[in-house]
Amino acid sequence: MPARGRAQWIIVVVAALLFVPGLGAVHLFDWDEINFAEIAREMVVSGDWLRPQMHFEPFHEKPPLFMWLQALSMKAFGVGEFAARFPNAICGILTLLILYRIGEQLRGRVFGMLWALAYAGSILPHLYFRSGIIDPWFNLFIFLGLHALITLTQRDPDRDPNAFNARRDRHAWLVGIFLGLAVLTKGPVGVLVPALVMLVYWAWGKCKPYLHWRRLLIMVLATAITVSIWAVIDLVRNGPEFMLAFFWRQVAMLTTEDAGHGGFPGYHFVVLLIGCFPASVFAVQELLKPTRTSDAHENDHRRWMVILFWVVLLLFSLVKTKIVHYSSLCYFPLTYLAALQLERVWKKREGFGWSRFILGILGGLMALVVIALPFAGMNIDALKPLFARDPFAMANLEADVQWSGLEALAGIVLLAALVVGHLLHGKGRVRAAVLTIFCGSALFVTATLFFFINRIEAYSQRAAIEFFQSHAGERCWLLTKGYKSYVPEYYGQVSAPQPREVVLLGGEIDRPVYLACKITSEEEVQALGTFLELYRKNGFVFYRRLP
Repeated sequence: MPARGRAQWIIVVVAALLFVPGLGAVHLFDWDEINFAEIAREMVVSGDWLRPQMHFEPFHEKPPLFMWLQALSMKAFGVGEFAARFPNAICGILTLLILYRIGEQLRGRVFGMLWALAYAGSILPHLYFRSGIIDPWFNLFIFLGLHALITLTQRDPDRDPNAFNARRDRHAWLVGIFLGLAVLTKGPVGVLVPALVMLVYWAWGKCKPYLHWRRLLIMVLATAITVSIWAVIDLVRNGPEFMLAFFWRQVAMLTTEDAGHGGFPGYHFVVLLIGCFPASVFAVQELLKPTRTSDAHENDHRRWMVILFWVVLLLFSLVKTKIVHYSSLCYFPLTYLAALQLERVWKKREGFGWSRFILGILGGLMALVVIALPFAGMNIDALKPLFARDPFAMANLEADVQWSGLEALAGIVLLAALVVGHLLHGKGRVRAAVLTIFCGSALFVTATLFFFINRIEAYSQRAAIEFFQSHAGERCWLLTKGYKSYVPEYYGQVSAPQPREVVLLGGEIDRPVYLACKITSEEEVQALGTFLELYRKNGFVFYRRLP
């Protein structure tokens, strides 16, 4: 292992090379990426940075911290895809550096490097740092808050082992500050999840107190002060209306199936197993055969991570809305558990065990799917019968997307890493096998994005984006009918509130109205009798209504 300073510089440079290049190479994706970027853009356009807005009207779903970061990025780099995604690339660099530092403090430099490697070398944890969604910062703040809490609750080895809460009050302040930042990033879930984790840890310890009431008050006070940086100012400025609407919207998102995002109860189990490959395989192995040491602090920290993993997984399995990134906080404990197994392999030079074969089977299937995709794209007509019941999907496949077959290299990278890792393992070179598999997986994510993301975007949304982009700067109104989208506002560069939809569809207007709908809704638009079809492309129909 390199020295601490050198190791940290290696992590920063490698993370920057993994997460920064190509951030602006493809349009933002509807909904979440464009949603948050549009809120940030409206902050820049309107000059009102306190209240999140959509259509230049209050937006009650999210607090503003992440959009502040995006707005600052847009001020620096201009409004665009790179600026919208750049804050998460910075988050990725910080996250890997923090995992190394915490891992080094917990179990040594080897463990810190392996934890960072497991995170960067797993598919979704890596991918999210190249996105424009909220969750990477939200998860980091919660994790830092919980780490400060764990530090607070563990005994100080330099003091009497019978001392109660031997750590300083500053850790209680850090808990509250980080959790307050989490609330400012995504809302009350930022304190709900840590509170549940604390409750389960208390129950696991047979309800013995592990925090003095004064420390709890400090944590609550620090959280309240941090959130008040935004909330109190808004209350004084605008009254309670926005905050009340914001609170009830958070409740609704947890208790109802939002925007058609439903799923089966085991949805997030599957997401984590496949999405966090290859770390997920080692994490399952660790859960089935726990690593125990003679160090009480190490065992206690593992207990916290296991509780965090199951609380998040079970909570969002019960929540009716099922979205991939809802379980993304599990990435921290999952990669921690994987790193425990990797540390065993690295230090004791032991074999992987049965996880070696699961890695080959699961990873091999994933690689073969990615290898087959470009050839399926080259024979798109053969796929159309599979989508016969979905006219919109059928029309999406008409997009002019060129496939050369070279795109299969992404899958070949993963397959080669697995094969080479398997051969190295067979020769007893288990350390080299670990590096090969996780570095190969990181390169697989990068190669897949390079070869596939533009082509996927061309099928799914590019026609609509190009339509609204063509009217950016024009004196007009823009909207969609029959489906929800933030494309008109962001890519059409809307700069003021628009009239209500009923007015735009049939009332008096003073400028053209441009409308997009899916082919499944075209009869509804035609029945209005106010719009003239301009053209149709890849499942979308585009209309214009003149004054």
